[in-house]
Amino acid sequence: MLTLLIILHVLVCVALIVIVLLQGGKGAEVGAAFGGGGSQTVFGATGGASFMSKLTTGAAIVFMLTSLILAYFYKIPGVDSVMPETMGTPTVQEQTVTPEEAPAAPAPVEEKAAPGN
Repeated sequence: MLTLLIILHVLVCVALIVIVLLQGGKGAEVGAAFGGGGSQTVFGATGGASFMSKLTTGAAIVFMLTSLILAYFYKIPGVDSVMPETMGTPTVQEQTVTPEEAPAAPAPVEEKAAPGN
């Protein structure tokens, strides 16, 4: 049952992506700036709900329902919230350096006589 629900969720997710990508933009055409697009003027200025928008709405509803159902089934038993009940304070660890790990002191700089002296 749960495997079938996961498969349905993934298929609806892919279908929703494809449906949204197949839709055309609303009013993005050049003709829309001059009052073009008269094919949907029967339904008013916004136009009627097309088949693709209805399909998008249906896929989005199924996607949300499967998301909620999967979240319900995959919750941790005995835990009512995702937030921890108490917040611990972070501890600061001191770093100790042993003599073997200590950086070596820089070597003394030897002064060389300048040529020609």
